[in-house]
Amino acid sequence: MLPIRNNVENTNVVITPSKTYRIDFNKNRAKGIFNEINALTQSIYKILVTKRYKYEIYDWNYGIEIDDLIGMPKPYVKIEIEKRITDALSIDDRILEVYDFQFFDIVNDKCSLGVKFIIKSIFGDFGFSLEV
Repeated sequence: MLPIRNNVENTNVVITPSKTYRIDFNKNRAKGIFNEINALTQSIYKILVTKRYKYEIYDWNYGIEIDDLIGMPKPYVKIEIEKRITDALSIDDRILEVYDFQFFDIVNDKCSLGVKFIIKSIFGDFGFSLEV
């Protein structure tokens, strides 16, 4: 028999600091520490450049699936990218909403598509752009 505990009133929610190592992606090394919005921005970048299901170190909810969109019509890709970015970023509890998606063509590249969007986070709103 297990004891029954009904003392939910004494539960405290502790918010841990949003702190992580600053990664220099050009030199492939950690360099310093980021906090709050900079840590979140780096986390968003890492989520959106990681292929979902490819790396065993990551949970199956981490990353994004976009390889199957190669060669598809741009109107379809735009709809899917919006859904997939929103889904990929939903795992981070610091992100409250992803909205205002805008797409643009990459100069001298017919295969890539640029996307800009706004992230509403616990640290405030900020813009993010990505080439897919």
